[in-house]
Amino acid sequence: MSKGKLTENLYEKLMNEEDARACKAIDERACQEVPGNFFLMVLSQFLTKLGDALANPKVVLPAVMEAVSAPLYLIGFLVPIRESGSLMPQLLIAGYVRKLAIRKWSWVLGSLMQAVCILSIGLVAWQLEGATAGWSIIALLIAFSLARGLCSVASKDVMGKTIPKTRRGRVNGWSASAAGLVTLGVGAFLILQNGHSQMAAVSFGVLLGAAGCLWIVAALTYGRIQEFPGETDGGVNGITEAIRKLDILRTDRNFRLFVITRSLFLCSALTAPYYVILAQQARDSSPSLLGLFIIASGTASLVSGPFWGRFADISSKTVMSSAALMSALMGVMVWAVAVWLPDWLLLSWLIPLAYFGLSIAHQGVRVGRKTFVVDMAEGNRRTDYVAVSNTVIGVVLLIMGFTGALSVAVSIETIILLLSLMGLAGVLISRQLPDV
Repeated sequence: MSKGKLTENLYEKLMNEEDARACKAIDERACQEVPGNFFLMVLSQFLTKLGDALANPKVVLPAVMEAVSAPLYLIGFLVPIRESGSLMPQLLIAGYVRKLAIRKWSWVLGSLMQAVCILSIGLVAWQLEGATAGWSIIALLIAFSLARGLCSVASKDVMGKTIPKTRRGRVNGWSASAAGLVTLGVGAFLILQNGHSQMAAVSFGVLLGAAGCLWIVAALTYGRIQEFPGETDGGVNGITEAIRKLDILRTDRNFRLFVITRSLFLCSALTAPYYVILAQQARDSSPSLLGLFIIASGTASLVSGPFWGRFADISSKTVMSSAALMSALMGVMVWAVAVWLPDWLLLSWLIPLAYFGLSIAHQGVRVGRKTFVVDMAEGNRRTDYVAVSNTVIGVVLLIMGFTGALSVAVSIETIILLLSLMGLAGVLISRQLPDV
């Protein structure tokens, strides 16, 4: 049996539907290449998602910063830079990408750029230390995030041209599940290492080197996708449109409340690195400790998605506020333990367990707010909401990065408490939102 026939048979079995080869919203030429393109896309996304797990800005990069003795105030910028750096440029990049007849090479370029950045961060962890290492990591993370934004825009267009409707969600689902399972294996491997030996900077260099290689293989895989030339008109400058439509923040009360609430709910993402630093300060940076955090993150992603998704179909507002409340209460609990029961921080499982709860809450906040904004409006109004809110949140994220500067005046657990109180304020404001 030829390789192409084998791929097609496997595709039809995985779809488990009589019309597995039915093509919706793509042309006839692309239809003939769907099975091969489907598996290439799943494999490339699996590799990048696994790379993201190995270079997680909430777990691995804070541990790297601690290992190289980087200034604590820089840690607060890790999550904001990674998220806003890939979010805001998309508005600018989209117009350029959509002028290209073949767009897969934009994704390949972005993936290779991410590989170079992660490999360079690994080299920094191996060779540098102190403020020099910290600022170098921040600069490389900015470049990484910009490259990630390029991949994000290109991937949506390429998928729309090569994978039919009713199949696209499964590309993301299967690649995420496979990466989650492998991530658990990586965490288990780290736990099996000597839990009493401190994880040296060179070990982080090897881990990040492996992550960088995954993006290289992903680029080679994605380059094999059979994409046919598409339309090149309609490349609107998204950021110009977003700025023009910022006025809806003034005129639309419900949308304004949503943006304020979403900004305050960023606490679920921003507190995560401080959990890792708090555990490291109490128990040193051992492989087993990092493994516990990686397993906590991977397991939370695997188990919480279906629950929050089903809940969001009933009431996305309730999901959003309930998950944010869970995140805030988890932060208050961690603060209370650190202040009144500091000896408990020596328990190897305590902070990773709290991080597991925080990760589940963060998944709920993300699912809830994504569903809420989709249900909040229809058609072009929905597009306006997404464009404007993403732009505003990108700016807010960068501003919130300065919370790390508080570390020169207050303790890590106090920063966790302040961010958690921010989340509680968001919960109170969210009660004014309509139940869409």
